[in-house]
This record gives sequence, structure tokens and C-alpha cells, in this order.
Amino acid sequence: MKENLMRRSTPAGFIWILLCCSLVCAGSESTPTEDMRLYVGNSRGDDVSVIDLNTMKVVSSIKVGQNVHGVAMQADGRRLFVTVESDHTVRTVDTATEQIIGTVKLTGRPNQCAATPNGKYVVVPIRDGASADIVDVEQQKIVKVLPIREPHNALNIGSNRYTFISSMGSHEVYLIDLEKLDYETHIPAGGRPRPFLVTRDGTTMYVAVSNLHGFDIVDISSKKLVQRVELQAEHAQLKPRKYETPDTFTHGIGLSPDENELWVTSLFDDAVYIYDLKAKKVIAHMATGDGPNWVAFSPDGRYVCISNTDSDDVYIYDAKSKREIARVKVGKAPKRLLVANVPVAGHKVEALAK
Repeated sequence: MKENLMRRSTPAGFIWILLCCSLVCAGSESTPTEDMRLYVGNSRGDDVSVIDLNTMKVVSSIKVGQNVHGVAMQADGRRLFVTVESDHTVRTVDTATEQIIGTVKLTGRPNQCAATPNGKYVVVPIRDGASADIVDVEQQKIVKVLPIREPHNALNIGSNRYTFISSMGSHEVYLIDLEKLDYETHIPAGGRPRPFLVTRDGTTMYVAVSNLHGFDIVDISSKKLVQRVELQAEHAQLKPRKYETPDTFTHGIGLSPDENELWVTSLFDDAVYIYDLKAKKVIAHMATGDGPNWVAFSPDGRYVCISNTDSDDVYIYDAKSKREIARVKVGKAPKRLLVANVPVAGHKVEALAK
């Protein structure tokens, strides 16, 4: 039965595979040997700021290279992957020692990357190369380059076999099969996709698109846009932004771990709107910093973190009470975020192949 499922190439087939694989990376509570850390990529700096979510303070800065773009983590929290625009690399960082243990030269300028839970592969969109680099982490080399128009963000939802990647040029999200090192299918996004999310069972996609203050809901199995949610902004005009194009109204979206709420940023209002997916309505909205860019939930669903590019900070909210609990200054123009339970100092990850 399992072999038959793995051979099926229809959308319904890969949904079931994703459902099984999602168990690999299920969120867990931190243990006494782990710390919950927020990693912040500073896009106009050369570092990743590390925030301890117990103290709400920056505890370190990992120097990786100028113009950080993407951050991703393997499931056990031992290795962080960072894409660097200035030298076209993806770097592997031991999270306990915060030392770079591997560097792979990419084929062009990288965007937001995604790692498989086992840390075997990192998928990197190459914006100026109209391609996606698939990096084998242990071998420290690119094993496949796939063509794709204007790639932007890669996303893994807990599968060692499949990873999603968006194509702004074709208004689609592609699914990569990492066993075949090729595309499995293409899913229409309803517009030019910016950040996007996929439910753990692989059935539904939420995607922010250009010129929309809100998001699209896409049924993956039927490959159809089922709903467009437009959020009513408080301001009629979009003020000029340092680091975003004028067609970007919403850049950050985050799905709560229980998949009941979608947190959606507004570049009109410098705010985040909270949309109840069951009630199908906005239930709250709160102020953010200047230029909200990315949203990340903690694995336990307690905290929501939002980066603000124009005010160089991160706002942290209590997800249950819907209130701001901290504002943390970081590096220059923070963008991509992730929260992970990582091992405390003491273990050592061996340097990777050169």
C-alpha cells in the first residue's frame, strides 16, 4: 500500500503523503536541555540576531555574511541554514556553538530557503537565475538546478520528500519531489505570490499576492482558488517603503499551530490582522513596528513574532491574549524569522564536507 502511494502522482496522492510526512516535524515543548530561540535574518546587515524567548532579549549575533535573506532549520534544532545574497551562498550553522560548519556556493542570488526535517536537503530559490538550487547538506553541493520563473519563497511543512516553492512569474506554487529531484505539480496562487502557507495535511494553501490587502485560499487537490479575503485597511494610501515594491500590501502571514487563526500583516496600517478561519472574520488587529515583513509562531503556539524592516525591530505578542509583550531591537532591516527549540551549548556538530 505504501509503495502504491509513493508512486501516485495525482494531487490527491501527494496530499496523503504530505499528511504522513508532516508527523516528522510536529512541534514539541522545549525540554530542560533546550532553549526556545527566535532567529532574525537582518537583510541589510551581515548577521542573524538570536533572541531568547524566555528573557525577550538578544543573546547573540551570528555573523554569516552581508545581506542575509533566508533562514531555515532542521527538525531537531541542531542546524540552522542561512542564505546570503552578497556572496551567493547558503551557510550551515551549528546552533549550540553558533559556528559556521558548512558553506555552499549557489548559482545566483538566493531568497527564502527551506530545509527538510532530517536536514538532508535545502531548497533555495535563485531570484536572478530563474531557478531553484537543491543542496545536499552532507555532500555540501548542489545536486540539481530546476527552472522556475521569478522564484521567491520555499516552504517545507514537515516532509523529507516534498518542498514547496513559489513562482511570482507564473503566479503559481510548485511542489518539488526530492526523491525524483523534479517537480511533482504546479498549484495556481490566484496572483503573484508573496509569502504563502500550507496546512499540515497538505490540502489548503493561504497565500499573500501582490496588490491585495489580504490573502487567497487555494484548494490544493482541485488546484482552485476557493476564496479571496480582502481586509479593510484603516488607511487609504500606502506610504513609501524602503524595502518593498509598491504592489506589496501584505507581506507577512502566519498560521497558528492549531490552524485556527491566520495572522496577516498590513503595510497600509503598520498592523497585524488576526483572522479566525472557522468564523471567517477578523477578530482583532494590533499595531506593529514600521514595515511589518514576516510572521513566525513559536512551536507551542504561545508567541507570535513579527519583524519590522523600517524600524529595525521585532514585536512579540502573546497569541492567546492578543497583546504585545515585547519590542526587541535587532540588526538592519530584519526580515525572515523562525522560532525553534534548540539544544543548549554542549553538543558539537561535525563540520560538513568541503
